Amino acid sequence: MPKKFARKYVVEDTTDGVLRFYFRKKGQKKIRLPGVPGSDEFNQAYYDALEGNVKEEPAGPKLATKGTFRWLCQEYFQSAEYKQLDARTRLVRKQIVEHMWDEPIKPDSKRKFEDMPLSAFNARAVRTLRDRKADLPEAANSRVKTLRGIFTWATSPGAEHVLSNPARDVPLFKTGSEGFHTWTEAEVEQFEASHPIGTKGRLALGLMLYTSQRRSDAIVLGRQHIQGASFKFTQFKGRNRKPVTLELPIHPELQTIIDGSPCGDLTFLVTAFNKPFTSAGFGNWFRKQCDNAGLKHCTAHGLRKVAATRMANNGATEKQIMSVTGHTTSKEVTRYTKAASQRRLAKSAIGLIRKVEDDE
Repeated sequence: MPKKFARKYVVEDTTDGVLRFYFRKKGQKKIRLPGVPGSDEFNQAYYDALEGNVKEEPAGPKLATKGTFRWLCQEYFQSAEYKQLDARTRLVRKQIVEHMWDEPIKPDSKRKFEDMPLSAFNARAVRTLRDRKADLPEAANSRVKTLRGIFTWATSPGAEHVLSNPARDVPLFKTGSEGFHTWTEAEVEQFEASHPIGTKGRLALGLMLYTSQRRSDAIVLGRQHIQGASFKFTQFKGRNRKPVTLELPIHPELQTIIDGSPCGDLTFLVTAFNKPFTSAGFGNWFRKQCDNAGLKHCTAHGLRKVAATRMANNGATEKQIMSVTGHTTSKEVTRYTKAASQRRLAKSAIGLIRKVEDDE
C-alpha cells in the first residue's frame, strides 16, 4: 500500500516492487514525480504540482524503468541476437511482446506486466501469460517460446540481466494439430489437371513439390542457382544465424515443367508485372490458384510436406529426407518416416492374421 512521505502531499509506492513517488492532493489528479527526493527534477516537479502547474506528458515512446520486464524486452530488441532474426520473425516476436507487457498483472489491477520487476517475473508469471491464451493453444505456445528466447538471451554471458530462465520449464500446450494439411496424391493430380504445364501455377507447384522447399525459397530460385544438373542455394529461413546451403539434383519432371513454362530473368516465378514475388504476395497468389482448382484447404507449405511424405513412402531414411528439406533435426521428419514405416509393416503383417494350427 502507498504510504505518506515526509514532504507534504508526497506518497511513495512499492506495490509491485518498484519504488515510485507521487504527488497526491485532494481534488487534483495524482502526479508521478520523477527522480528521487532532493534531485533537481524531483524538486521542480514537486513545486510545479504544489502550485497547480501540471505539465502535459511528453509525446513519444514510454521510457521503461530499469529492471522491469519492459526494460528487459527493450534491451533484447537492441541485441545482436534479435537483429539477426528474419524481418518477419522480428515483427511477430515484437508484437507478441507488446501484447504481453500491456496486460494487467491481475484482472482487476492497474499494474501491467511491463512494470513487473524482473525479480518477480517467475514461472508463475509465464504461466499466467500462457493461460490467458488457453483458448488459442498456438498463440499461448508462441508466448512461452518468445519468453524462452528473451530469457535465454538475458541469461547468456555478456547480457546476464537475470540468473535463470523462468519460461524454460513451463510446458507448451498440446495442440493436437499436425500443422498444415499434407496434400494427398489425388489433390496433387487435381491441381495439375487445373494447371497444366505452361501455366505459372504448375511451375509454382513443381518448384515446391520437386525440391521440398518452403515458398520463401521457391520464389527466389532462378537459372543462376543451376550448376550442372543441380540447384545450389542457401535456404532463406535462418540464413543470418544458421545458414543451410543445399545442392539438389533437378528432378526430371521439374526440368520438363521449367522447359515448358514462361520464366522470369532472375527468378523462375514472377508477378504479372514481371517482378519477383514477395513471400506474402506469393502466398496470396498461390492461395487463389488452389481455390481455382477447388482445393481451398490446401496450402503452399503442404506441398513441402507431401514431397517429404513421398520420399518416406518410397523408403527414404530420415537422413535422406533431411538432406533435401534442409531440416537440421529429425523431429519434424520423423513424423513422415514413422507413418510410412507403419504402412509398410502393416502391409507385411496383415497377412499373418490367420489361424495357427496346433502341432500334431
